[in-house]
Amino acid sequence: MAKYLLLKHYRGAPSAVNDVPMDQWTPEEISAHIQYMHDFAARLEQTGEFVDGQALAPEGTFVRYDGEGNPPVTDGPFAETKDLIAGWMVIDVDSYERAVELAGELSAAPGAGGKPIHEWLELRPFLTEPPTITE
Repeated sequence: MAKYLLLKHYRGAPSAVNDVPMDQWTPEEISAHIQYMHDFAARLEQTGEFVDGQALAPEGTFVRYDGEGNPPVTDGPFAETKDLIAGWMVIDVDSYERAVELAGELSAAPGAGGKPIHEWLELRPFLTEPPTITE
């Protein structure tokens, strides 16, 4: 089994087919979208492929270390950044092909007008061992 992270970008990914921003959806469309996500996760829980997933708030802060004895440096919050991750899901599957299959299915969550969004999801494998450095 291999773990993959599915990143759901609200901004920063290529445009979706049904590219109506969520803040322009009706309450019913938002509910249908969230229900699709819940149903998808529940189905993967039944197969043992779901690990975890969460929606994220639009605000975020960049934080970095600023040296011994100094408080961390922050920059933000930035809700208006170019790239905005709306949520994530971790899956544990038998193959890359299965991960691609599930990501494709998840990208069809309904959006405006109840039509599938066909959004681009970023699929990232977990690093299983440190990279080998050769000179």
